[in-house]
Amino acid sequence: MRTLLLICSILLVSLPAQAVIESRTFTDPAQEERYKALINELRCLVCQNQNLADSNADLAKDLREQTFNMLVGGASDAEIVDYMVSRYGDFVLYRPPFKSTTLPLWIGPFVLLGLGVLGLIIVIRRRNRTQGAAMSDVERDQVRRLLDQED
Repeated sequence: MRTLLLICSILLVSLPAQAVIESRTFTDPAQEERYKALINELRCLVCQNQNLADSNADLAKDLREQTFNMLVGGASDAEIVDYMVSRYGDFVLYRPPFKSTTLPLWIGPFVLLGLGVLGLIIVIRRRNRTQGAAMSDVERDQVRRLLDQED
């Protein structure tokens, strides 16, 4: 138990050390907030489950640099996002738009959930049928005697 607590403590302390640290110079705090919001909403294409802000991948660093340069250059948030989508596709967005090419992303989890529930129902019904049919003649006689005794 102590070993587990020690390992968990070490992991918790080491997480901030893995954070991405970059120094960027912004003209105003609003620009810095826009930058942070953008890199938190764009996905790292290498890591896939991390946003640009959290990723240490070289591509993520390049995309953060590109985002910063476009932002400082006067591009709007929409222009930056459009640039990233045109270059890397909808996958770069954590919230892809609802359209025909992203339809599987939106309905896929519900289809899988439905199939899982359907499979569970089928397994339960089959188990109930086989348990009832698997009784031996001796067990059936015992059940009949017990039921007859109750009457």
